[in-house]
Amino acid sequence: MALFTIQNEFRYEIVRKIFEGGMGVVYEAEQHGTRQFVKRVAIKVIRQTYADQKQFIDNFIGEAKLVADLIHTNIVQTYHLGETNGICFIAMELIRGVNLEQFEQQIHDKRRQLPKELAVFIVSRVARGLAYAHAKTDKNGRPLGIVHRDVSFKNIMIAFEGDVKLTDFGIAKARGFLTDQEGEVVAGKSDYMSPEQADFQITDKRSDLFSAGVVLLHLLLGRNLFKGSSAEESRQLIMNMPLPDFRKLDDRIDDRLNEILHHTLARDLSSRYTTADELLYDLEHYIYHTGYGPTNETLGKYIRDLFGQTLHAPAPAAKSAAQLLEETARIHAKAK
Repeated sequence: MALFTIQNEFRYEIVRKIFEGGMGVVYEAEQHGTRQFVKRVAIKVIRQTYADQKQFIDNFIGEAKLVADLIHTNIVQTYHLGETNGICFIAMELIRGVNLEQFEQQIHDKRRQLPKELAVFIVSRVARGLAYAHAKTDKNGRPLGIVHRDVSFKNIMIAFEGDVKLTDFGIAKARGFLTDQEGEVVAGKSDYMSPEQADFQITDKRSDLFSAGVVLLHLLLGRNLFKGSSAEESRQLIMNMPLPDFRKLDDRIDDRLNEILHHTLARDLSSRYTTADELLYDLEHYIYHTGYGPTNETLGKYIRDLFGQTLHAPAPAAKSAAQLLEETARIHAKAK
């Protein structure tokens, strides 16, 4: 029995828009509590165009409930699910950094090449997050059966401190939390999804490992081999394109890394890595078996140099408390 009840005294003030996607908008905000408590957070807001769709609302709420208990250094943490004036929002950990799409674009713009060891390190951290999520159980110890289904450049963040974070479980599969139409519709980004995902089949955790392999190959080559001129062409490439000898595409890819890539990107499920732990072991052994290898600090130094950032840059000031609704309304109007 609870000894006392804590009333929610938080209010949020929007600072700036961070990202605008097809179904939602993410803002940086200040969370204000009692006695002048202030914490910087990210606010994910549902688009008004989806606000009347019950299944989408249910899944948005289901996502918040699912990730609320995913506490891991390589997964963006959720703090609070709220609703104001009919608009649902999720308050999340604020990552001061960029996603891999922005990261790769900056590397391209500055005509650099991401060191091979850092590419492997980034995906090893993704594998750590996936291993934790895949093994997650409910309060009774029953596996939740989580499959992220959208492991891609846009959903992997790198903080300027060097932390790698998997985010956006919005189309994840998990028993009892989200409703999906797997087998009827294709969910995810076509040039990162697994062959079984692209072929309208039922997926399991091995699907996420294939997607992690696509991310690794993209980081190494600086391009996505499976990206076609349309979503349908990308799906066909994912399902049918013969896997090349990756050593011939980049001479930095040695025999062992070539094996890891082929093992991760195997279309035959029996030939693919079975668990994220297995993939994590091989990736970490590859970069650390000879001694010292990359760390969060190594990656942090690289990304700060790449973007000209410092760890203690001044934060932008918060706007009015009504900004959340005003900003969201403008975006909704623009989207119509």
